[in-house]
Amino acid sequence: MDEKNNLKKINYIATINSTNSELKRMLSAETIPEFFAIRTGFQSAGKGQIGNSWEAQRGKNLLFSLLLKPHHIAISEQFILSQIVSVAIVRVMQNHKIDCTIKWPNDIYVGDKKLGGILIENSLRGNKIDYSIIGIGLNINQSIFKSNAPNPISTFNILSKKIDLKTLFLEIIEEIKQLYLHDDSNDIKSEYQQYLFRKNGLFNYKYPDNKLFEAEINAIGNDGKLWLKKRNGEIESFYFKEVEFVLT
Repeated sequence: MDEKNNLKKINYIATINSTNSELKRMLSAETIPEFFAIRTGFQSAGKGQIGNSWEAQRGKNLLFSLLLKPHHIAISEQFILSQIVSVAIVRVMQNHKIDCTIKWPNDIYVGDKKLGGILIENSLRGNKIDYSIIGIGLNINQSIFKSNAPNPISTFNILSKKIDLKTLFLEIIEEIKQLYLHDDSNDIKSEYQQYLFRKNGLFNYKYPDNKLFEAEINAIGNDGKLWLKKRNGEIESFYFKEVEFVLT
């Protein structure tokens, strides 16, 4: 059996510190094919955006990282990866009767509660994206959340039934692959906008200094910037962590 086939079989590790970290470690030691993924039942050091931790009860949730090699995507257009993955997840969850939205830039929400998150780590080489590690965490069969996370929800909380994690994992991988390989980027961007959390209407937002303002989503830039139109008509743009949604 050749190395590539061996690698394809290494896709589940019961306990791991972080699937993103393990995939990076493997990449530093060997050649790994695109679409290789690591799934785990428990992460001892699961990460969210900018160092946030992620609560997940052992064996209850979908936790995995996927390797992409998007050499065809310009660095200036790398936000399309967030859009591809977010849209793929929403599509699959809709097939499971879960009505989701995408809270900019790439959290998965049901109502005002967080179903999951995405952490994308890109490695650049020259003027290209060398590889991308797509980390995904979705609350699936966990019924009670004990951490200080403000607003978690799971599919079990919504449906009162379990979803098979391996099946869901394969469905999401396949949907990502289809969007990544075959769909037009303009169609993906349009669908991403369609699924946006609070896409219509005025809502409260917060600057890093905690000052509040009221605005509505005006657009999402190709670079991932969020453009907000304030009540007074002023339009302002923000990168991630430059503005915060105020949740009820």
